[in-house]
Amino acid sequence: MTPRDEPGTGTTTRRIGTAGRRGVPLPLLLPGVLALAFLLLPLLALLVRAPWRSLPHQLTSTEVWQALQLSLVSATAATAVSLVLGVPLAWLLARTDFRGRALVRALVTLPLVLPPVVGGVALLLALGRNGVVGKWLDSWFGITLPFTTTAVVLAEAFVAMPFLVISVEGTLRAADPRFEEAATTLGASRFTAFRRVTLPLIAPGVAAGAVLAWARALGEFGATITFAGNFPGRTQTMPLAVYLALQNDPEAAISLSLVLLAVSIAVLAGLRDRWLTGV
Repeated sequence: MTPRDEPGTGTTTRRIGTAGRRGVPLPLLLPGVLALAFLLLPLLALLVRAPWRSLPHQLTSTEVWQALQLSLVSATAATAVSLVLGVPLAWLLARTDFRGRALVRALVTLPLVLPPVVGGVALLLALGRNGVVGKWLDSWFGITLPFTTTAVVLAEAFVAMPFLVISVEGTLRAADPRFEEAATTLGASRFTAFRRVTLPLIAPGVAAGAVLAWARALGEFGATITFAGNFPGRTQTMPLAVYLALQNDPEAAISLSLVLLAVSIAVLAGLRDRWLTGV
């Protein structure tokens, strides 16, 4: 009996799936395995060389907990800023048609390829005490942003927001706009239609973008050290603490790296199980 004679049994699908698993081309298998080894080898080396005996002592210091707390708080705050500003921006790029939209999209994604240190310099020139905007903030309101905890949040949001915008824009383009249009024809405003109809539909994409933005903010180094400095308890995040420890105590740097690795894996795995199964 041929697969055509067995409708509704799922036999054809199982046969195709089994054939696909057996027929992995060697030119694809070898590069795939090499890529996996390339990505996992540094992480395995970190685990192998970790000073497990002295790890509890090194991780109980006040400096480590201050850096970890600041990293978690600032990454979460940067993600919140990215959500508040990035989701509307993604909606504008996906749902509206205006002149120069391609240029705006390119500028939004620029921090993805821009060296983080350059981003920090740009933030300093824009929001520093003598910056384009920063000098007015300082003279009018007495607000000084560089080398503060707020500067850490702004630097992390600058480099993390494009991840959220790209994810949400892609989800919006895949979502059917007719649901939003139907809500507006029934009397809902565009904002109400977005809040009550579109936002629930794209929630998995928003969650995916938020996770990516949070992970990127947690690991940010270049823009942070340039715009916010490296002051323990105020601007020293975990990546900065790792860099400082690497110069004086390599074992401490490995221990701090393990903490970042564990936190990243736990948060990404937990949020994916809860929110991203539909992505």
